[in-house]
Amino acid sequence: AVAVVRFPRDVNRRIGRAMHDYRMLADGDRVLVAVSGGIDSLALLAMLVHWRAKAPITYQLHAVHVDMEPGVDGPGPAARQVAEAVRPLGLELCILAAQYRPTAADIAAAGQSGQDLCFHCARSRRTQLFAHARQEDCNKLALGHHRDDIIETFLLNLTCAGNISTMIPHQSLFSGRLSLIRPLAYLDKAEVESLGREAGLVPVRSSCPLSERTRRRDIHHLAGQIYQQIPGAKEHIFAALGNVRFDYLLRQSGGRRP
Repeated sequence: AVAVVRFPRDVNRRIGRAMHDYRMLADGDRVLVAVSGGIDSLALLAMLVHWRAKAPITYQLHAVHVDMEPGVDGPGPAARQVAEAVRPLGLELCILAAQYRPTAADIAAAGQSGQDLCFHCARSRRTQLFAHARQEDCNKLALGHHRDDIIETFLLNLTCAGNISTMIPHQSLFSGRLSLIRPLAYLDKAEVESLGREAGLVPVRSSCPLSERTRRRDIHHLAGQIYQQIPGAKEHIFAALGNVRFDYLLRQSGGRRP
């Protein structure tokens, strides 16, 4: 039997608002859902299954996991656990052996922050997902990023990359042939975790070789300190990402940058 997942009214409302604000889904969409095994991606998949049953449109779901530790004869133990976590939702999981897996030398060279290794690993997984979406004729790729991820990406780019940008809820790629969508964009991490627990979803421990010792983890702690010291900061930062005053940013008309 397929597990029935129910979401609180306020959560349903904000998911629906994000879907509407960014026009994430349309009738006939074929949606590739990236499932890492973490609670965010499992909650995303459960939500899309739940919405498909009641939405006035029809769309297909194709759940995919990139296996970072495949076995000699097939999927590794973590990937098999992810498949078991997905099965109660009435879906079979497609498991892809990762094309790039960092070696011990890569990990040692990554240093304390692991920033370059994380970037390379994430880019390789994303490239695999793009190729699989094309192979399966999927026009949407759904990712489990939430509001905290969006804010922390902004802070990461601001402090470590020297640019003002973040991940956006709906991004068109390849001349419109594929779109990235993030239906959980208006929910916080804590809310997504609560949804996962209420739905009885069992996350699978990450096999990240850096064990979360990354620059993104540092930014996560920094954001937490900001929220603790400045009430309402999270809401204001998120609102600011859609309220950019371009006339008050540094734009050189010529010559060297300051």
